Amino acid sequence: MELKFLFILPLAFVCEYIDSSLGMGYGTSLSPILLLMGFGPMQVVPAVLFSEFVTGFTSAFFHHTVKNVDFKPKSKDFNVAFVLSLFAVAGTIMAVMLAVKLPAKVLKAWIGAIVLMMGIFILATFNRKPRFTWRKIIVLGTVASFNKGMSGGGYGPLVMGGQLLSGVGVKNAVGITSLSEGITCLVGIILYFFMGKQTDWTLAPWLMAGAVMSVPFAAHTLKKVSERKVKISIAILMSVLGLLTLRNAFLP
Repeated sequence: MELKFLFILPLAFVCEYIDSSLGMGYGTSLSPILLLMGFGPMQVVPAVLFSEFVTGFTSAFFHHTVKNVDFKPKSKDFNVAFVLSLFAVAGTIMAVMLAVKLPAKVLKAWIGAIVLMMGIFILATFNRKPRFTWRKIIVLGTVASFNKGMSGGGYGPLVMGGQLLSGVGVKNAVGITSLSEGITCLVGIILYFFMGKQTDWTLAPWLMAGAVMSVPFAAHTLKKVSERKVKISIAILMSVLGLLTLRNAFLP
């Protein structure tokens, strides 16, 4: 076994701890790190998608258990997650069909600009309570999953920021994002196989193990931290991720 595999477990643990605590950051941070470590795209992308699929459902379960979110049938949180997931299918399918037609730099710049603007807007309207509408949730689910299917990233920041700007509670939004992202990743994995891509699943069990171990700790961390602190952390992280994505889009 190569030495670099020894770093996979703690790396996945840290990235998923941040993701399950704030609803974003796993794929966005983990994928480029793994590529810099020397792993190929066909090793990284399917493994990240698979681990996010598993941890998405695991994280949703623990957030529901500690009452950060309520996924009982017919609850508002359950319905929001269902709508996001339903339109995630449409967005992911559209993304797969169009993936080869858009230059990577254009896509990265688009995602980076949207995420950055959301982060800034959340900070600018920090003390306001946006009005919840289902139309916002439908548009949000479609656009975020489209970005996920096109680039493998950008889902968490868009769904988290979009929910906060749509009037969803901060802690509720983290749990909802985990569940809907798990379903979105499942759709992506199925389509990935359907498209006949050659994949290497060597990383998958390592990433999944490290990521799953962090989920209970993240759920309890979110339970104890005030919504105000979580919200400002999300806004700052979104702004940073947006800036880094824009930088990667325009610099070689």
